[in-house]
Amino acid sequence: MAAEKKKRKKWPWIVLAIVVLMVALAAWFMRPPDNSVIFASKGTLERFPQFKSQYVEPRDVIVWMPLDYHNEDSVDVVYMHDGQMLFDAAATWNHQEWRADEVTDSLLQAGLIRPCIIVGIFNTSDRLTEYFPAKASQHVPDAVKQEAELEKLGSDNYLKFIVEELKPFIDEYYKPLTSREHTFMMGSSMGGLISLYALCEYPQVFGGVACLSSHLSMAHLPDGFDGESWATGFREYVAHHLPEANGSLIYMDHGTEDFDADYGKYQQPLDSVIRGKGWDASHYMTRVYPGHRHRETSWAERLDQPLLFLLGR
Repeated sequence: MAAEKKKRKKWPWIVLAIVVLMVALAAWFMRPPDNSVIFASKGTLERFPQFKSQYVEPRDVIVWMPLDYHNEDSVDVVYMHDGQMLFDAAATWNHQEWRADEVTDSLLQAGLIRPCIIVGIFNTSDRLTEYFPAKASQHVPDAVKQEAELEKLGSDNYLKFIVEELKPFIDEYYKPLTSREHTFMMGSSMGGLISLYALCEYPQVFGGVACLSSHLSMAHLPDGFDGESWATGFREYVAHHLPEANGSLIYMDHGTEDFDADYGKYQQPLDSVIRGKGWDASHYMTRVYPGHRHRETSWAERLDQPLLFLLGR
């Protein structure tokens, strides 16, 4: 009997140990991601922490290179926004990634695209204002502009940072091919908007852009921004500032779930604007991916398509 009592007394300690273990495991899995260390499954990464700029706040820049890459190789350059989301799901806030290293490597190994490096530009807390196409304000009603704090829109300075500071550094440090025919930009959601905006503002710098799940609806913006007016204004901006037809490459797409479910009714009139300017299918591609969501896993699934369009042999 005494032995039984002694045995029963052990159970609270076992239960307590299990609870402590479960709490520790939960804390481990719920810990904030550490993007100070990012690994590539294919190729190699080089990181430039807190790249300084006179135009925007410092941010990290990460450069992906194929495994057999050497400085001064004749390669194209793809500038991609949201750089911390591109290569390593263990380092991202939602544990998802674009798989940019694996997808690009597989296309290179198959000989389907030209050699390239990827420059991933980290976003900051100013992501929304830096990716918002500021000059769309020229095409929205004055009453709408008065409700928005236009002075906070940082997209023009963000593009100056890329064009006047980051690109010259990349060109000098890695010595890739530097002409517009070998320089591209890619992003998703608001990153899709800023990519198309970059082509309109700097057609002499970028030879093509890929805009995945572009946030053409302008929905869910901060207070003071009327989404419908800005969506129309951006479309009008593109109509007035698009480069000469078929002198560049433009890829656009969207899914049908989450935010992407709303994009079709905005993409179709934009398609009409661009095609109405004379852009043909070999220079302007727009696609819909049924079932794809507004997230990195969906963009990873179709990343091969914009890469093939921009860099295909």
